[in-house]
Amino acid sequence: MSDPIYERVRNNPKFAELVRRRGRLAALLSVVVLGAYYAFMMVVAFAPDLLSKPLTEGGALTVGAPIGAAIIVVSWLLTGVYSRFANGPFEQLNNDIVRETLQ
Repeated sequence: MSDPIYERVRNNPKFAELVRRRGRLAALLSVVVLGAYYAFMMVVAFAPDLLSKPLTEGGALTVGAPIGAAIIVVSWLLTGVYSRFANGPFEQLNNDIVRETLQ
């Protein structure tokens, strides 16, 4: 790890920006997903009657099923958001860092 190339990467201001931006986005998306999941689990644990109501009169599908499915879909969508950033601005920053480091 004492290779000068690693030192040049670590000293590059764009590397610090990449680490900061990527970390902030990952933390934000994680908080959203985990917040939704744990809020759902808390409702299941402490107020299950809220989620056990049927969607329609006499129906078998409860309110909790679409809410649980929505949490899963939101997780997928947020994965897509991260991928969009990873393949867009983060990739550009990474390419800039590599280009500047190899000069």
